[in-house]
Amino acid sequence: MTQSTRKFLVVADESPESRTALYFASRRANKTGARVTILAAHEPSDFNHWIGVAETAKREAVAAAEALLESMAEDAEAVTGERPELLLREGERSAVLAELLEEDPLISLLILGAAKSSEGPGPLVSSLARGKGLFTGRAVPVTVVPGDMESGEIDALT
Repeated sequence: MTQSTRKFLVVADESPESRTALYFASRRANKTGARVTILAAHEPSDFNHWIGVAETAKREAVAAAEALLESMAEDAEAVTGERPELLLREGERSAVLAELLEEDPLISLLILGAAKSSEGPGPLVSSLARGKGLFTGRAVPVTVVPGDMESGEIDALT
């Protein structure tokens, strides 16, 4: 695959739709010469009055996010043949995402997976649908992939 400065961003979480979005991003990046970037965010702990508990909670959150990123990196690399860019940030997921979209002009596409549940498509897709919170200055195209889409269906699209 040719090297490109364009990045396709996927937000990592433990949901199956996040993996579906990653597969779509990886297939699309492989076809277009873009690079996959995976963002994981962990929220700061609320144990400020117990410093030892806060530090332990933060270490555990960072370790879980790193393990998730590594697992998703392996999945992306199996499709693209190259290691994706991995980003780990502290903060509320939508705020971290908005900040990253503002600071990295190489991100050319945000790919989100939509949950198939009675509670809605997920917080980021819901925020996007309401037109709030993801973009403040620089707009980035967004692809929303149905979370229950099969890999064969994605292969047919990309």
